[in-house]
Amino acid sequence: MKIGATLRMALRALRRNKMRSTLTALGIIIGVGAVIAMVGIGNGAKSQVEAQIASLGQNVVLVFAGNWSSSGARSGWGGAGTMTVDDALAIGREIPGVITVSPEVRDRQQVLANGLNWNTQILGEGPDYLDIRQWVLTDGAMFTDQDVRSTAKVCVIGKTIINQLFPSDDPVGKVVIIRNIPFKILGVLTPKGLSVMGTDQDDVIIIPYTSEMKRVSKRTNLSSINVQSASPDVSDSVQRGISDLLRQRHRLGQNRDDDFTIRGQQEITDTFTATTNTMTVLLGAIASVSLIVGGIGIMNIMLVSVTERTREIGIRMAVGAHGRDILLQFLIEAIMLSSVGGVIGIVLGVGSAELLSVWKQWPMVISASSVIVAFVFSAAVGVFFGFYPARKASRLDPIDALRYE
Repeated sequence: MKIGATLRMALRALRRNKMRSTLTALGIIIGVGAVIAMVGIGNGAKSQVEAQIASLGQNVVLVFAGNWSSSGARSGWGGAGTMTVDDALAIGREIPGVITVSPEVRDRQQVLANGLNWNTQILGEGPDYLDIRQWVLTDGAMFTDQDVRSTAKVCVIGKTIINQLFPSDDPVGKVVIIRNIPFKILGVLTPKGLSVMGTDQDDVIIIPYTSEMKRVSKRTNLSSINVQSASPDVSDSVQRGISDLLRQRHRLGQNRDDDFTIRGQQEITDTFTATTNTMTVLLGAIASVSLIVGGIGIMNIMLVSVTERTREIGIRMAVGAHGRDILLQFLIEAIMLSSVGGVIGIVLGVGSAELLSVWKQWPMVISASSVIVAFVFSAAVGVFFGFYPARKASRLDPIDALRYE
């Protein structure tokens, strides 16, 4: 029998029971829609994490203070006070592939301005810090090398500081008090929002690291060092060079652990995206269960259909239809149910993802690959679960089928 005639017969059979066909396809519709929506949520979370990590800058290597161990006593991470400004300068001077370096000192202080006060993070940085982080100013300018050398009382501030201390004023040129020391505001940072750790990146005041160390915190050691390499290709060699240099400068013997920690941007990205990848797979797997349930529904209904149409099958065989024709007809019916359900499910899934994105402000990324996989999987469900009923129909004995009441 020709394929065209078999298709027409399958369509007529499905149209005769419109409600049953619709309810049968509903399991596939819900399953495909759920897969697309859930994978979209997972991909959206992954893209958000990647965007936040990208806010660190390009080709960034971070060097943190590590821990120390002495006479059996061990400090926690960040407890070692061995990283100095000279270490940072040596990295920029001696490591091939390093473009620029910014020594960093972190602190929290209660600050005052405009009759208001706010507890915020104070970052002591070098003048190239904004270039490393690819962080631009919406107004004003960054402090200079001369400001660093002279421990100038100048700063740039984030959007949160403006909201809390200068809600109705232009802050550039005004003064903010840090530990009773007036710092002149030179510029305003572009808002960056939350970091991958959930902290507000805009809740910050950046001052020269020399001013932080000598005027504010009175520290002699650095919290960390921001390093920018020339390209991703040299990032690994830069990290190895920094490790060797710091071990030499800190006089760490062969059997002693590092008193610093080095993290490359790609390593940070891999760490955080591993979690989102796991979540995406888990959400997709959970949603796929409904596809399996929908496939079982198709098999159940097709078995009922075989029973109901036993005499019809017997008549077709009596007038010359072969078993493979019967097999093909029922298989096509199952595939059509799952495929049409898959198409409707795709529309439902994409629409649901868009609604959730607008309603809950969740990031959503619907990839073409997830849509294709969901549709192919739905068609495969139709083949898999439709084969047994179709095979059963094709193997009916024509005499018994004609006698069936």
